[in-house]
Amino acid sequence: MVAVSPSSISIRSAGHEDVAAVAELGAHVFSTTFGHSVTTEQLQAYLTESYSIPATTKDVTDPMKDMIVATSQDGAIVGFALLTRGTSEPCIAQLESTVELQRIYVHPTYHGNGVGKILIKKLEDMAREQGFKHIWLGVWEENYKAQKVYEKQGYRVVGDHDFTIGDVVQTDQIMVKEL
Repeated sequence: MVAVSPSSISIRSAGHEDVAAVAELGAHVFSTTFGHSVTTEQLQAYLTESYSIPATTKDVTDPMKDMIVATSQDGAIVGFALLTRGTSEPCIAQLESTVELQRIYVHPTYHGNGVGKILIKKLEDMAREQGFKHIWLGVWEENYKAQKVYEKQGYRVVGDHDFTIGDVVQTDQIMVKEL
């Protein structure tokens, strides 16, 4: 783990110049966190689908998404996250004006330094500025560390959904926070 102060982390909107670094970081974090739960072939197929250059370019340019990156003092991307409009789940369908906080990924060497909290706060601020009343996310039921972070930030479990990688069906908890 690298010790950094939150004041040394900068947050900015992601651009085309960030695609390769975000794709690499996304693949690394996903593999580290979830890779043990699926076969190598299933993992590689998912990484190609979700963290390739074309997939990441699509995320950066999608008008329904706002991607932000966290950078260290030397400008390296150490985390990223998405605010995604137009998504929902049955367990939150009754809530007014929702937006999804998606893919809060921080390089493992930066865990425990508040980078994830900074990303969460920035996306929550953006959601408020865009007029949303609730923000929601899905977190793997076995990712206890992330669940605790979200709970400390005021999110509560309201349901779950299936998350499929290849032929493996996992469960994500759906968490929501009133803004």
